[in-house]
Amino acid sequence: MNEENAIVMKNVVKNFKVLNRHEGLKGSLKDLFSHDYKTVTAVNNISIDIKHGEIVGYLGPNGAGKSTTIKMMTGVLEPTSGEILVNGNIPYKNRTKNAENIGVVFGQRSQLWWSLPLIESFKLLKEIYMIPDSNYNEMLDLYRSLADIEGLLHKPVRQMSLGQRTLSDILAAFLHNPSIVFLDEPTIGLDVSMKAKIRDLIKGLNKVKNTTVILTTHDMGDVDALCRRIVIIDRGSMIYDNDIEHLKNYFGAYRTLRLNIDGTGWKEIVVDETKTDVMSVIARYQTSGGIKDIKLEEISTEEVIKKIYEAAAARSA
Repeated sequence: MNEENAIVMKNVVKNFKVLNRHEGLKGSLKDLFSHDYKTVTAVNNISIDIKHGEIVGYLGPNGAGKSTTIKMMTGVLEPTSGEILVNGNIPYKNRTKNAENIGVVFGQRSQLWWSLPLIESFKLLKEIYMIPDSNYNEMLDLYRSLADIEGLLHKPVRQMSLGQRTLSDILAAFLHNPSIVFLDEPTIGLDVSMKAKIRDLIKGLNKVKNTTVILTTHDMGDVDALCRRIVIIDRGSMIYDNDIEHLKNYFGAYRTLRLNIDGTGWKEIVVDETKTDVMSVIARYQTSGGIKDIKLEEISTEEVIKKIYEAAAARSA
């Protein structure tokens, strides 16, 4: 294994056997004894190397295979074929050892004790992971320097807001100083201020501890703020793996044109300048109705990724 790499995946495939179900009560009874299965490929021949200290956005539409990939990385699932190494270990064969060196924050599944103050959850996690006193105190000091945690430490988790619980879960995931942390939609449902705090916290922990972070999200603000590299999968196959600037340059001919027509609101148009001149679009709308204001912007990361999904769907069709 290359020591630069935290995660290595080579030609990884994951298939599931799915029962071909029948409708109605008779169909349900028939299904109880049926051997009529089909094979569904959730992950299709993915190869990827992730270096220590990288923050990688692992993106894709719902059902693309992101969760299945993460479950294989964490050792919950075994690949159907291919090779996967996490910190040099085969995760599904060494689940305990793998778990000692990773942290996870998945959706709304909290690892904090609901009725206890946050500091008591930290103390319990300290014992579970057998964290030495010096390392534990060092992490608490680091947390204090990166986030305002004093008001949270003695507050029961059940009394926290969603944002406070999310921040606390991220702190808990990093507490044992894992080499890799998996974050699934860490800012979903949060206000702008709390999103900024959590992004700053993740960046700070990554910088100080050189922690590898695998981020799955639909919030492109998270991607822009945290990720230099993004991997995009769709229908189980990888369709993009490169840095975020290359992604934007690749679609550099696209611009987002916003027109305020008759002062009634903004109309947003994505213009491909290799096919259409921006001024001709403006002229067309000017003749059909008075334009009160114009804004021209570079295409957003969200629009770029949307176009990649559309292109992949068109190829599949």
